[in-house]
Amino acid sequence: MRPSRLVLLVPERAAEHLGALPDSVEVVYVGRGDDLPARALEAEFLVAGYGRGRMSEWIPRLPRLRVVQTISAGVDWVLPLIPAGVTLCNGSGVHDTPVAEWVVAALLALTKRFPDFRDLQREGLWKDRTVGDLEGSTVLILGYGSIGRAVERRLEPFGVKVLRVSRTPREGVHDLSALPDLLPQADSVVLLLPLTDQTRSLVGRDFLGQMKPGALLVNAGRGGLVDTAALIEALTARRIRAALDVTDPEPLPEGHPLWALPEVLITPHVAGASPKLLERAYRLVREQIRRYLAGEPLLNVVEHGY
Repeated sequence: MRPSRLVLLVPERAAEHLGALPDSVEVVYVGRGDDLPARALEAEFLVAGYGRGRMSEWIPRLPRLRVVQTISAGVDWVLPLIPAGVTLCNGSGVHDTPVAEWVVAALLALTKRFPDFRDLQREGLWKDRTVGDLEGSTVLILGYGSIGRAVERRLEPFGVKVLRVSRTPREGVHDLSALPDLLPQADSVVLLLPLTDQTRSLVGRDFLGQMKPGALLVNAGRGGLVDTAALIEALTARRIRAALDVTDPEPLPEGHPLWALPEVLITPHVAGASPKLLERAYRLVREQIRRYLAGEPLLNVVEHGY
């Protein structure tokens, strides 16, 4: 008897992590360089582990498609490709641990001036510098979702004060309208927002001008949250410092001004690149498939762009 459900998955990543599925599920593995086999065209559930180009080509060819599950928390890259009637779910929760650890590491590295000392080491120079403390500082988390909560838990032992901001206000969490009052209080601002029409270039000249002089901007969200020209101006003037895992443009091209600016730490979008990523991601996929087959509500359903 032909299985009633199909799941389209990335072969080299999914095979060893997907685990056992119900007999009613048929898994079709498609390699990165392969075209869709005939059975894949009947897929109802797609794990979006491919790039935007292949998704834009494939999704219109899947007439039975009902669910697209991303491994990434951000869905700005795939959202415009989702047809009406298809449910999009993101990978919220999958990246909490590695991204939160990267944020704390970036805060510590810049507070303790590790990049400066690394530069001096390369020159063979022994020069002392005054370094700061996280204890007693104020950290504003902009985008207080599951990763934001994970960041706060890891910051608690350091004795920092956390200001929470989200697009949707709730008890203990401010909305974006509070930023003019909160930004001057923050020693560090951590960006974890998704990229939407509302948040694109949110961090512009006004935002950066409201930050405390010498404050640290940490971007582990999306490069498009920040107006790059405005950021370059603020960094060149040494008004703020920055730790960036994401940039606009991305990848950051050779010779771009951000590479050479002072008080900047740049990593190439690796905050979530944990060896345990696929284990966590396909644990979520298994649960989503179980829910889909049982007719239960899916997790992480994307609404209003996030």
